[in-house]
Amino acid sequence: MKFPRTQIGLLWFSVLFIAGCAQVQESNVPSDSITQSGHHHQAFEKTITKQIHCNYLLFLPEDYELKKSQWPLILFLHGMGQWGNDLDKVKELGIPKIVEDRPDFPFIVLSPQCPEAEVWSNDVLIHLLDDVISRYPVDKDRIYCTGLSLGGGGTWRLACEYPDRFAAIAPVCGWGDPEKACQLKKVPVWTFHGAKDKIAPVKLSEEMVRALKDCGGDAQLTIYPEAGHDSWTQTYDNQELYNWFLTHRRTGEAFNK
Repeated sequence: MKFPRTQIGLLWFSVLFIAGCAQVQESNVPSDSITQSGHHHQAFEKTITKQIHCNYLLFLPEDYELKKSQWPLILFLHGMGQWGNDLDKVKELGIPKIVEDRPDFPFIVLSPQCPEAEVWSNDVLIHLLDDVISRYPVDKDRIYCTGLSLGGGGTWRLACEYPDRFAAIAPVCGWGDPEKACQLKKVPVWTFHGAKDKIAPVKLSEEMVRALKDCGGDAQLTIYPEAGHDSWTQTYDNQELYNWFLTHRRTGEAFNK
């Protein structure tokens, strides 16, 4: 049986078209894709970028410009009652409130504000800290972190992830993960809690201190027998805390003022 030339041409065109489609479909499958059924161990990695933002208060001591030396810095993390976008709320409690009446307070104080209904972000905090360090004469070996309630928990988490960044920390009525406590075994810790705290029970601090001591960490806990959740007023009104900060450097050497 003979086919006219036109039919032969159409036949060859159809064959080539089908083969081409098959090649296109095959080329859409990455060369490293798995083609066999069953479980296969795989890993995914991709670099992404994101934009972060944070409002914060920055306190500079009154003789800041006169002294040419580097300054110790306290990173202060507030509690749930001060979150939002009104920085004046951050001055209601803790160190930001104290420095309003103490212009000679001998630290640079960095007090960020956590957005409403969120928890403290380690990414935001560590990049904010790096930014302030790059623009102000901060002594990198005398950086301290403290916070109350939500900020106490934020202090534990930030220091556990970046233990090499802090000379000492002081979480107040906060909570952390005891399984990560040993990451702080080289960071001096002084934590504070009210014995009658019903919001964040004192056992949360006890568990962290116990875990730290079990792995050879330097940790102490002060419990206020009559205090409830407000264990921060006594803590931040106590000059001994700030003196204790200044006895510690990131290298572990005592700092003589």
